[in-house]
Amino acid sequence: MVSLAIIPARGGSKRISRKNVKFFLGKPIVSYSIEVALGSGLFDEVMVSTDDPEIAEVALACGAKVPFMRSPETANDFAPLADVIEEVKEKYLALGRSFENICCILPTAPLITVESLQKGYELLIGKGADSVRPLVRFGYAIERALKMTGEGRVEMLHPEHKYTRSQDLDPAFHDAGQFYWMKSACCLRGDNRFGFEISEVEAQDIDTEIDWKMAELKYQYLNQLGRT
Repeated sequence: MVSLAIIPARGGSKRISRKNVKFFLGKPIVSYSIEVALGSGLFDEVMVSTDDPEIAEVALACGAKVPFMRSPETANDFAPLADVIEEVKEKYLALGRSFENICCILPTAPLITVESLQKGYELLIGKGADSVRPLVRFGYAIERALKMTGEGRVEMLHPEHKYTRSQDLDPAFHDAGQFYWMKSACCLRGDNRFGFEISEVEAQDIDTEIDWKMAELKYQYLNQLGRT
């Protein structure tokens, strides 16, 4: 099966300037995603979709391909990830190339591992899934979440669970924000979606400087355990 890794790394970043090439523990953060993808042995090609010459230069230096640049339409703040993937597919088709499986790996996912990529791929193939992603369990039952008014008054979001014990509620999960395996035919628009759980220490959304520092601390901790 022919598989493509797409790492979408545009130049613009509102919250952390130049985030995709900012140094993370000594090297550009996008390099971690590229190196894990290349080291997994799962892909026939690892490419970076970018509109930025500096990011393209870093990607090439790390061993990824940049066969074409991203269009302005998919490089703005509002372009959905699905549109970026579709554009990459179309440009490869114009070059006479197609792929059965695609893995979209986010550029700011330094905690990603070869093992997670392999597990996602096995689920994609073994379950006949349209897409697969890693998930992180919420640390507390979301049905017992609280809201606070402007005056500071506290109320339950789901008052019907006021007396429900948290251990009696089903666990809930959120997207780990690392990667999405998918069948090229349907990509992220397919309904047959699967996921698998990873621990909270193995993932970190990076939108602020505090998030960045937390990711570095997690990486160093996992490195001490021999897991990165």
